[in-house]
Amino acid sequence: MMGWRALALGWGDLFRPRILMLLLAGIALTLLLFLALQAGVFALIRLFTPGSLTLPWVGWTIDIGNTLSWGSLALFPLMGFFLMAPVAAAFAGLFAERVSQQVETIHYPNNIGQSSDFMDGLLEAMAIAAAVVGIALLSLIATPILGPFAPLLFFGLNGWLLGREFFQMAAGRHLHRPQARQLRHENGFQITMTGVVIAVLLTVPVLNIIVPVLAAAVFTHLFHLIRQTSRPMPPDPRG
Repeated sequence: MMGWRALALGWGDLFRPRILMLLLAGIALTLLLFLALQAGVFALIRLFTPGSLTLPWVGWTIDIGNTLSWGSLALFPLMGFFLMAPVAAAFAGLFAERVSQQVETIHYPNNIGQSSDFMDGLLEAMAIAAAVVGIALLSLIATPILGPFAPLLFFGLNGWLLGREFFQMAAGRHLHRPQARQLRHENGFQITMTGVVIAVLLTVPVLNIIVPVLAAAVFTHLFHLIRQTSRPMPPDPRG
C-alpha cells in the first residue's frame, strides 16, 4: 500500500535538518496553544466560581475556585485527545506548504510545485478544523448509542477529513482545484486510510505533537506516489 510507504518516507524526513526545524517550531506552537487554552480554562473557573464554600454542620471551609481551577489541570490530557485533530488541521495551513516544499526539494527536485495562496490555505484549514471539532462533539454525543463502535465513527470521519485536507494541500501545489479533487476522488480509499492512521497517531500522547508536520510530509509523498501510478492527466497548469 502506497500509504505505508509514504508514512515510512515521511517519518524519515522528520530527522532531516530543514524539516526538523519546522518540526520544532510546530511543537513550540502546539504547546503554546494548549498552555493558552489551559490558562483560559483556569482563569474562567476562577472568575465564575465562588471564592469559598462552608459545609453545613461540618464547618469546613473549601476554596471552591482554587480547588476547581487547579483541578482543571487534569483536563489537559483530555483536551489533547479531542483537540489535536483540529489543531493538526489548523496547523496544516501554516506548515504544510513549507514542509511540502522541503520534501519536494529533497526527494522530487525535478517536480517542485508552486506555493498556494497562504490565506486561502489558512481559511480552508480553519474550516476543516471546525468540522473536526464538530466530529469530536458528535462522537461524544453518539458514544452512549454506538457504544464500542463510537471510536470507529471518530477515527473514520477524522481520517476522511484530515486525508482530504492534507492531500488537497499537497496536490494544490501542482494542480488546480478541479484536477486535485479528481485525483483525490480516484484514490479516496488510500487517502482516507492514510488519514485514519494520522487520526490514530493524533490520540497518542507526546507523539501527537509531531503529527501535524509528519502528516504534511506523508501526504506530499503520497501525492507523488499516486501521481506516478495514475493515468495521465492534462499538463500541469501549476507545476
